[in-house]
Amino acid sequence: MSLISVEDALSRVLASIERPVEAEHVPLASCAGRTLAEDVSARRDQPPFPASAMDGYAVRSIDCTRIPATLQVIGTSAAGARFAGALGLGEAVRIFTGAPVPEGADAVVLQEDAERSGDTVTIKEAPRPGRHIRAAGLDFRVGDILLQAGLRLDSRHIALAAAMGHGTLSVHRKPRVAVLATGDELVRAGDPLGPDQIVASSLPATLMMAEKAGAEAIDLGIARDSIEALEERIRAAREAQADILVTLGGASVGEHDLVQKALTRQGMRLGFWRVALRPGKPLMHGRLGSTLLLGLPGNPVSSLVCAVLFLVPAIRALLGDQHAAEDPTEDAILGADLPANGERQDYMRASLALQPVPLSLSPGTERLMLPVATPHLLQDSSMLSILERSDALLVRPPHAPAASAGEPCRIIRLGQFC
Repeated sequence: MSLISVEDALSRVLASIERPVEAEHVPLASCAGRTLAEDVSARRDQPPFPASAMDGYAVRSIDCTRIPATLQVIGTSAAGARFAGALGLGEAVRIFTGAPVPEGADAVVLQEDAERSGDTVTIKEAPRPGRHIRAAGLDFRVGDILLQAGLRLDSRHIALAAAMGHGTLSVHRKPRVAVLATGDELVRAGDPLGPDQIVASSLPATLMMAEKAGAEAIDLGIARDSIEALEERIRAAREAQADILVTLGGASVGEHDLVQKALTRQGMRLGFWRVALRPGKPLMHGRLGSTLLLGLPGNPVSSLVCAVLFLVPAIRALLGDQHAAEDPTEDAILGADLPANGERQDYMRASLALQPVPLSLSPGTERLMLPVATPHLLQDSSMLSILERSDALLVRPPHAPAASAGEPCRIIRLGQFC
């Protein structure tokens, strides 16, 4: 099977997701990081009444055309305790920020522009109508759609939904992502190591990335290199009703690479295998009934790069995220010379620093701060210490010509995924 491009591979992965996972109603306080399944419209006006924007005195501006003006103070309006009456000729009401503006008042005079003496107040600054008053519905009105389906919720959205009158929201449930490491050589972190064994470092990292992307992560542990052990773990993923099964390692063509064979025996429909990228060429995609399959490479850096490129977008698509297929790259400046690239799209681990860059060649123009991406000298796909010191992946297209420091390039910031 020939290599396919990264873009084609991602398109096929997302095309194999027929629809987002179903929705559920969740209390507002538990909605952070969840994805809206329905548009959210306001159930109330905000503010629900004309409200004072400042501490001071509610007045009729017509009574204050000649300054100074002395008015009779007939009451107080505070937040949660409005003045029940109405202003008449020559009257004022002491008012506090957020309090309802009394009927008849059309302006608020700042307290520093007034002088109180007993039951009277002298206005020293003439107000214009509407001054320091927030009109009813200034922020939004009943029926306004302010949050749209597909939005991943953060604290700003939660605050707005609460102000709109919602105590629960319809969000997509968390997709269930089962992660299975494979290989006789692997042990869990913290367990004793045999003389020929290594830690399954990709397993906890992939589980964490799935959760950060909005999924419910299911740890299937480590399957030994036998068809029987793999099939038992695959059945466990199906019993857990996993929306995605991620395998780590064992999807190549060696004698001990049994994942494809075990999945095929369980009914897998293979989508593709092998992608023109570095690191991560032996990437597998398929379907097992209703479960999406992603077979990531065994090398830890390769598996995490592939998780960024394919697993996270797949989770977001299952969540109904309208931006799941968007290009995650951004502009940067190359920090070192690079030779010509080969046939595979390269994702080099790089550190970032900020550098001012001219917006144009015209003298005196503003300068834009762009990140400078400097790739690490060592790019071996087994070296997690290099990945840990990296801020971004420097993306080099297939057959890219040699490039010099200072030239534009494209990067993917790792912080948003890891």
